[in-house]
Amino acid sequence: MRLIRQEELDEYRQGWRSYEELKEMGDCHASVENYPQAELCYRQAAVLAPNEPGPFVGLGVVAMQQGQVGLAMRAFQTAKTIDADCSQAYGGMAMIHQEQGRFPQAFEMYLRCLELDANNMLALLGLFQASSQMGTFSKIIHYLELYLDGHPSDHSVLFCLASLYAREGELIQAKQALLTVLASDPDKTEARDLLEDIDHQLERTRMQEVA
Repeated sequence: MRLIRQEELDEYRQGWRSYEELKEMGDCHASVENYPQAELCYRQAAVLAPNEPGPFVGLGVVAMQQGQVGLAMRAFQTAKTIDADCSQAYGGMAMIHQEQGRFPQAFEMYLRCLELDANNMLALLGLFQASSQMGTFSKIIHYLELYLDGHPSDHSVLFCLASLYAREGELIQAKQALLTVLASDPDKTEARDLLEDIDHQLERTRMQEVA
């Protein structure tokens, strides 16, 4: 990935005083899908601060949005090389692996991202999706629980956790989670249906124990 030359940078530096401003401008342009200008800002920021991963994360996001998967992966890998603890780089690589059907690789990248940033909702959702594709749920349960420790009122995540508890046979935990969800949203049909099914399973278990 070519960085803009110093003499080229000088032509555009008027009005921009710092790396932070360039990075912020890049983020703003990217948010409104002005990708050419966002890319220019990120490249300028990378010249000013070549040891910062942020501009390369931005370039990766811009490349992904334009369908340039190879460029995006290289940008995220560069960000990871600069900072081995850049959670956004791992998240970006995970999304590319997931989109291309490489679910084990996506799973590992999402895990690393969440190890560095347990509050990353996109990574949490991605990990849940990758887990569903692979049929492995024990690790995602841990990260859902960790997320809910800091966001106890997020009942959409709590419902996901209840579903996973039910899949893993942890029926009491699943029931408790569903009751909490329904206390907040009594009309949530999926939660009521799952709770009814869990109650049937618990009743069958009790009858087997009595017999």
